[in-house]
Amino acid sequence: MSIPLPRPKQNTRGIALLVLGIAIFSVQDLILKLLSGNYPLHEAMLVRSLAAIPFLLLLAWFDGGLRTLASPGWAKMMLRGTMNFAAYTSYYLALASLPIATTMTLYFTAPLFIVILSIVLLGEKVSALRWLALISGFLGVLVIVRPGSTAFDWTMLLPVAAGIFYAIVQIMTGGMGRRETAPAMSFYSNLVFFLGAALLSLIFGTGSFATGDNPTLAFLMRGWITPSLKDLLLMAACGMIAAIGLTLLTQAYKIAEANFAAPFEYSMLVWGVIWGWFFWGDWPDSTTWLGIAILVGAGLMLLLGDRKPKPEPEPAL
Repeated sequence: MSIPLPRPKQNTRGIALLVLGIAIFSVQDLILKLLSGNYPLHEAMLVRSLAAIPFLLLLAWFDGGLRTLASPGWAKMMLRGTMNFAAYTSYYLALASLPIATTMTLYFTAPLFIVILSIVLLGEKVSALRWLALISGFLGVLVIVRPGSTAFDWTMLLPVAAGIFYAIVQIMTGGMGRRETAPAMSFYSNLVFFLGAALLSLIFGTGSFATGDNPTLAFLMRGWITPSLKDLLLMAACGMIAAIGLTLLTQAYKIAEANFAAPFEYSMLVWGVIWGWFFWGDWPDSTTWLGIAILVGAGLMLLLGDRKPKPEPEPAL
């Protein structure tokens, strides 16, 4: 019988896994943005999901065996996968229209929503300092989005929606993590991705709804295009990246308290700025940098909140 790790050690290990998972996932974001001008999202997701299957099966085999996939909790894992599909579809569609750093920055609402849901659904206690951090974080989002100005683009709402869905996923993960393995949860998420991409392909694959008016709508509605070998390999590489990244993030939130781990999601910003500058020459303007600074400051304030370990309540989801 294994002895549970003390909560501080679990938090440290979970945070390390989360940061690594974010770094790996940033490469997938880069690939999908590179492909977004030529291929439909559902085609890339379908190839990615198929390519991820062997890696996920291998991870499951190493973590308790393939029998862990035959879990009575499969329906709840499918529901979690559906939330994951909604999160990442919204996020990927935003990548087609927005600079990668802006998309990632707006997605930083996810840690804020995770903390809010931790309070509402899990009963976690949050200090006044963390409340101030939450308010500051959302003010930072308003600075970046600039509603009512000419800089506002409706696609900016997509990564915020992705943040909400992703927060729900991670809260669900905390409860399921006591019963399910990380590879099993990742396997069922990938299954939903495959089914969702197949459904979108049936609807849009013929290209009859294709439009070039907006990069995001084109990425969603474009018909199937036979990929070059290079692009096919890039789509398939996303499968390996997704399998490893999803498992790392799932494991991170399985072992660490949500409101301790969530602020480290901000490490994605570093990769967004690097990839955007290197590949597209994108550099945030002064107002966007101000919003980024406010969000990063909010993340640091979250880190300065109460660090006292708390018992894990039973989740409502």
